[in-house]
Amino acid sequence: MGAVLVVDAGTSGIRAAVVTDDGAVAVVHHREGLPTTPLPNFVEFDALAMRDAALVVAHAALDEWGSGVEAVGVTNQRATTLVWDRASGDPVGPCVAWQDLRTVGMCFALREQGLRVAPNASATKLAFLLDLADPDRRRADAGELAFGTVDTWLAWCLSEGSVHVTDWSNACVTGLVESDASGWSPRVLEVLRVPERVLPAIVDSAAVVGEASALPGAPPIAGLAGDQQASLLGQGCVRPGDAKITFGTGGMLDVCVGAERPAFEMRGEAGTIPLVAWRLGGRLTWCAEGVMLSAGTAVEWLRDDLGVIASAGESAEVAGSVDDADGVVFVPALLGLGTPVWDFGARGSLFGLTRGSTRAHVVRAVLEGVAHRGADLVEAAEADTGTAIERLHVDGGMSANEVFVQALADAAGRPVELAPVTEATTLGAAHLAGMAVGVWADERETAALYRPARVVEPAMTDGRRMRERERWLEARARAAGWLPDLSALDF
Repeated sequence: MGAVLVVDAGTSGIRAAVVTDDGAVAVVHHREGLPTTPLPNFVEFDALAMRDAALVVAHAALDEWGSGVEAVGVTNQRATTLVWDRASGDPVGPCVAWQDLRTVGMCFALREQGLRVAPNASATKLAFLLDLADPDRRRADAGELAFGTVDTWLAWCLSEGSVHVTDWSNACVTGLVESDASGWSPRVLEVLRVPERVLPAIVDSAAVVGEASALPGAPPIAGLAGDQQASLLGQGCVRPGDAKITFGTGGMLDVCVGAERPAFEMRGEAGTIPLVAWRLGGRLTWCAEGVMLSAGTAVEWLRDDLGVIASAGESAEVAGSVDDADGVVFVPALLGLGTPVWDFGARGSLFGLTRGSTRAHVVRAVLEGVAHRGADLVEAAEADTGTAIERLHVDGGMSANEVFVQALADAAGRPVELAPVTEATTLGAAHLAGMAVGVWADERETAALYRPARVVEPAMTDGRRMRERERWLEARARAAGWLPDLSALDF
């Protein structure tokens, strides 16, 4: 039986899994690895701890599996940025997380020069790290320093310093590449004073790029993908119009578009972002992505800050104890609103409270609010791509919440297919690595392996759904613009 090892570096930890050739996850090992916030708006990871955790869980997974694997795939949180010394392999500064906002000022300065770079992209984070460690760029020009996102760093560590690569699904969110995915952008590199020698080579998402010599048997490193694109592939979404939403701390909708890049440059009129889904054999597949800044965060708020539930799982039980939210509406804008309005000054809001509103009504309103944000993403993706999304594939921690999933099907007005595993990123990375070494022929073959754990149909009439959506959109509009200075930000 052929098998692939996946190393998955998320925002909250590192997971290693063995996936067999029938698409089953046979072994999983996990180690927590949370970011730190040394100052307001600063978010960092310990890159060496990330490396050590990846090696520990990878060895543990292989030991439990008990035999060799055909290849190794890597999937990761995107845009988190680090620079290291090529000779020692040690970072020369902090590992700056994708959520970090320390370079917002630099982003505004770049706009004056005609460049639009979002603060969550890697570009200004890399410039910051080079300014910190190599202000005159002598070491970078001499080839002594290397830049990477998390996929690049883990491939470097697994290969013991012999592989310095990234793939297009990760490169396209760095802010350092041409919009048509033709290569690194000379203009951006020039303005940010980034020598090309620090950059990794951009390779296919499925390609043998070297050996994981740090692991037993030195299996080939053969698959790289950003987490959201890996989840898209892992849930069998390989045809135009196929879409998935991952509901974790935030929520990300990705819809497969196909070989043609979406027509909009930075962001569509409905607020989605054009991205490379993957590149296979030199052939690009594009997707459009919608972003929800608060999803599971809203449930964590109920648990950790309000104390109205003891665990995230309890939210389904409490919400399910009432038939509806009794007119209470929650807008999950705890960190602002992403797609479609992109309002960083919007704030979380509860509307419709009465003396009769109970704990259960509030908890249900929170779950329904996240579901309506999911419907927002679906409507935005359809508007920007002109492609109908007939059904939704869903993964992430909130996919285990039955009340939430039913609310999503009702708000979106279409069936919801639940992934067979909570983290479909693992499946996608395994498929890419397996395709590179012949375990599977192509993405159509891997898509045929996909079997949803369950399909949830809408239970709400179209008339009621339209009324609920209208009320939701009114609530969302009232939550917008609460902090005008932040609402004015546009990247």
